[in-house]
Amino acid sequence: MVYDEHCNGNAVGIKRIVDIVGAALGLVFALPLIAVIAAAVKFGDGGPVLVGLGRISGGRVVKVYKFRSMVPGAERQKKMLMHLNERTDGPFFKIKNDPRVTPVGRVIRKFRVDEIPQLINVLKGELSLVGPRPHEPEEVAQYPPEYKWIAEAKAGITGMSQVNGASSLPYMKELELDAYYLANRSLWLDVKILARTVLILFTDPTGV
Repeated sequence: MVYDEHCNGNAVGIKRIVDIVGAALGLVFALPLIAVIAAAVKFGDGGPVLVGLGRISGGRVVKVYKFRSMVPGAERQKKMLMHLNERTDGPFFKIKNDPRVTPVGRVIRKFRVDEIPQLINVLKGELSLVGPRPHEPEEVAQYPPEYKWIAEAKAGITGMSQVNGASSLPYMKELELDAYYLANRSLWLDVKILARTVLILFTDPTGV
């Protein structure tokens, strides 16, 4: 299967408008929280407030913004920690008690507010509010051939896999959910996913 984002120009245009309006409103309403988080991260260890992580979206590498939740230079330490990786079902990397995560980082990760800056990526057109989960180039390179087309789609801040277990999902199940979303994408499906995301954030912030 080949992903064609231009198969329905009207739908793509409407989705883009929803992305812009949603991201702009989200940033406005989150401004007080953004100020608090930025101050906490900065005063926590004096390092940078934001990080730009390389992720695949729309078939290319983009810098996805997040509030920094790890020590400076965390990416360079990844190879040394590979033996602690708890994911054995695919190329993804996860450590439950990652030693690179800062005290402030543990809090903002728990409530998923470290991802608020991704709304900037949405305004720039690099991400969508709803879409496949963005992954590292090295991870995408190991997708099975029948799922590589997923990487051609614009990734999302939230999506089918994000609201159905996120990083706790088995590797193949995550790809199946993202493929299902792209094959059945619609404005109504996006609305349902966004509503479920908000519900999870307010009832179980660790579930997205």
